[in-house]
Amino acid sequence: MDSIAEYNRARWKALAEADALFTRPHLDLDRDSALELVDKNQRFGAIDKKTVLCLAGGGGQQAAAFALLGADVTVFDLSDEQLKRDEQVAEHYRVELKTFEGDMRDLSRLEADTFDIVYQPYSLNFVPDAASVFRQVARIVKKGGIFYLSCANPFTMEMDQNDWNGDGYVLKKPYLGGARITSNDQDWVYNKDLKAAIPNPVEYRHTLGDLINGLTESGFVIFAVSDTENFHPNSNDDPGSWGHFTSFAPPWLSFWTTYNPEH
Repeated sequence: MDSIAEYNRARWKALAEADALFTRPHLDLDRDSALELVDKNQRFGAIDKKTVLCLAGGGGQQAAAFALLGADVTVFDLSDEQLKRDEQVAEHYRVELKTFEGDMRDLSRLEADTFDIVYQPYSLNFVPDAASVFRQVARIVKKGGIFYLSCANPFTMEMDQNDWNGDGYVLKKPYLGGARITSNDQDWVYNKDLKAAIPNPVEYRHTLGDLINGLTESGFVIFAVSDTENFHPNSNDDPGSWGHFTSFAPPWLSFWTTYNPEH
């Protein structure tokens, strides 16, 4: 395990201990809310009986949803604490989940040509080389399978609501691929009153070119993109608030792709 993996593992252990938002298992899902969570636009087609990998997606959230929709679900995550949440939801819903502890940059423990859907929630920016992850996914997804990923909007990284200057939100740093970015967790990530000793987020910028070229060079065909997934921008909120900031500077991107290496 290199220093990047060690840092990420320690951070997610601390986040889990602080009951951070992304570590809370979803224990109140039904089929409708499960579908809303992982496929509200219904881009995956029929999920029942599909083989699904939640890549760097521990925490008992998306895996629980896919299992309730009838999928054969595997969870691969660096954090043993996050995988414990998946074991918790498996027991709660009486479904079967397979879990593997490991680094998204090395999926050699998984069989090739196995998964109909690879679903990667926000995690790609925790490693510096996106293309290496895409190549790993290309090996284990079936031809014609779907790879979904959520990642940081590279144009708005290093910005947040505190960059409001009275007129707008100001870009201050050069647009450099691979840049190491340290920031502070938003107040909604966990209860800051706990004064928990949680390492700050350390992320890496993947430029839009890095993302698109990395995907296509690994055999993926992009069929949908969103810059409004999983947040609620509101230009009527107070300037300098999270809702107002995200209406000016979308923080995240989502890509839906199919694996077609002969395209």
